[in-house]
Order: sequence, then C-alpha cells, then structure tokens
Amino acid sequence: MTTASTTSGTSARTTSARTSTARTTTIHPADFGTGYLSRAAALLHTLLTVEALLLATTAPGLLGLLLLGPSPANLPLAALCLLPLGPAASAAVYALHHRSRDLTDLHPARVYRRGLRLNSLAALRLWAPLLAWLTVIAFTLTHFTATGLPRWWAALLAVIGVASLLWGAHALLLTSLFTFRSRDTASLAAYFLLRHRRTTLAAASLLVLTGAMTALLTEALSALLAAPSLLSLLYAGRPVIVEAEEDFTP
Repeated sequence: MTTASTTSGTSARTTSARTSTARTTTIHPADFGTGYLSRAAALLHTLLTVEALLLATTAPGLLGLLLLGPSPANLPLAALCLLPLGPAASAAVYALHHRSRDLTDLHPARVYRRGLRLNSLAALRLWAPLLAWLTVIAFTLTHFTATGLPRWWAALLAVIGVASLLWGAHALLLTSLFTFRSRDTASLAAYFLLRHRRTTLAAASLLVLTGAMTALLTEALSALLAAPSLLSLLYAGRPVIVEAEEDFTP
C-alpha cells in the first residue's frame, strides 16, 4: 500500500509539473510580435522600406545631381534637382512617426504614400523658398572675392546659412506632423529654434555628421543613411512635437 501510494503521488507530481511547464511555455497569439527582437525587426523593416521609397521619390533629382559638374555656376540647377527632397523627407518623417511597432501589422509603404499625399504641397511651400535662399548664400560665398565685401561678411553668411538649415529641421517636423498654415509653421519653427535648444543642437550634430560624410567619404552614404538620420531627428524633436500638440493645436 505504501509503495502504491508513493508511486501514485510521484505520478501526480510529474503530471502537475508537466502541466505547469506546458502552461509556462504556451505562447498566446496576442503576444506574438511584441518582444524586443520583434520590435527591432519591425523597426529595421520600416527603416529599409522608408529609405527605399525616399530614394525612389528623389531619384530624378539625384540623377540630375550626378550629371551636374562641381562648378558653382550649376548651383541653381542643383537646387532644382533638390526640390523633391522636401516632400520626400516630410513623407519619411510622417511614416517613421506613425510606424507600427507590431511585427504583424507593418505597412510603412502605405503610410509613406499617405504622408507624401498629405504633406507634399505644404512641404514645398517652405522647402522651395529655403532652398532658394540657401542657393543665394552658397552662390555668394563661392563668388565672394568678386563682391568686394569684407571677410566678416562671409562668416556672417555662413552662420545665417546654418541657422536657416536648423530652422528648416524644425519646420520639417512641424510640416510633417501637423496641418498648420505655412506662415504659422515658419513662425513656430523660429520660436522652437531657440526654445528647444537640445533639439536644435541635435539637428546641428546631424548636419555636421552629414556634411562630414559627404566631404570625407561620399554623398551617396548620406543619401543611404537618410532614414536613420530622420529617425534621429524625430526622436530629438519629441519636445517640439509634444509642445506643438499641447499648446498650438485645438
């Protein structure tokens, strides 16, 4: 009797342990795609898709840039080639901001196309004047000896050009994620330029990094890393996005 009871107790404990193990290792369908590895895979898929779409959108302009020579006389043509970059970058920021973190629900191409449809006109309204202004500054600097101006004017123009690019980074975030009027976006971008200095500093760091890669390596590398750079700008611009949503939207 004792042996039988012992055997029965052991069998019961073994069955209980197996049941407990089975319960522990059970994977619920709702939990699939929510782990760290799945989220990393979802992010990588989104980045690669957005990068490919951004390059496809700007491909005509990029091909035009490759055909142009490095002569300063080609700066106006280079600006025309860069016009598609504004809407493409805005659509990329929109897609990265609205990306899904669930591996089972990824539609980055669809979100990118939606952002391109919604933001292209608004982005061009700000990007085209900014590009024209930067072209004037670059043309002046490349022909500075012919102007007869003091040297400190060159430094001042360079500072204005950098400040314009940083303003453009703030304007890009606002244009991509909100539906403000163009003049309101321009005013808010100037306001946030000084108010959120960390975001401005992060944008400046990305600008320096992109310039260094272009000058020391190749401009193709900057183009291939456009999506990660925009994602970094998006993360750095969270304070701007939060304040704009809380204080400047109904």
